Amino acid sequence: MAYWLMKSEPDVFSFDDLVAKTAKGEAEEWHGVRNFTARNNMKEMEVGDLAFFYHSNIGKEVVGIMKIVAPAHKDSTAEPNDKGKVVWECVDVQSVEPLPKPVTLATIKQTPGLEQMELVRLSRLSVSRVTPEEWDIVCRLGGK
Repeated sequence: MAYWLMKSEPDVFSFDDLVAKTAKGEAEEWHGVRNFTARNNMKEMEVGDLAFFYHSNIGKEVVGIMKIVAPAHKDSTAEPNDKGKVVWECVDVQSVEPLPKPVTLATIKQTPGLEQMELVRLSRLSVSRVTPEEWDIVCRLGGK
C-alpha cells in the first residue's frame, strides 16, 4: 500500500462534501488536476491506497483520510489535445474517516521527521507522495 496527500480548496470541494458522497455510496472523481507530476502520481495509485485530504488555501490543514477506489482513468473534465487525445487522468476516492484533530501546515513544518515531506518541499504540488513514516507522524499529530 502507498500513501498520498491530495489537496482541495474547501470552498470548492471539502472533506465534508466527500463524506456526504461516500455516505450515499458514491465516489468522487479527483478531476481538474493540470500538473504532469500530480497526474503521474495518480497514475501510480492503486485501489486501496490511502490519501490525506488536505484543505488548501483556506485552513491549510490535513483534515481526513480517504481511499483510492478506482485506478487512474481519463478525467471527465479534460478536453482533448490537438491530436484528439485526453492526456489528463484522475482517480476516484471515497472518505475513510476525519482526523480527530486537523494537522496544520504550520505544525507539519515544525515537526521533526516531516522536513522532507513533499507538501513542504513541493508546496504547489496538488497530489503528492507521503512516506509510511510521514503517514504515521501526521496520523499521530491528528489524534489517530
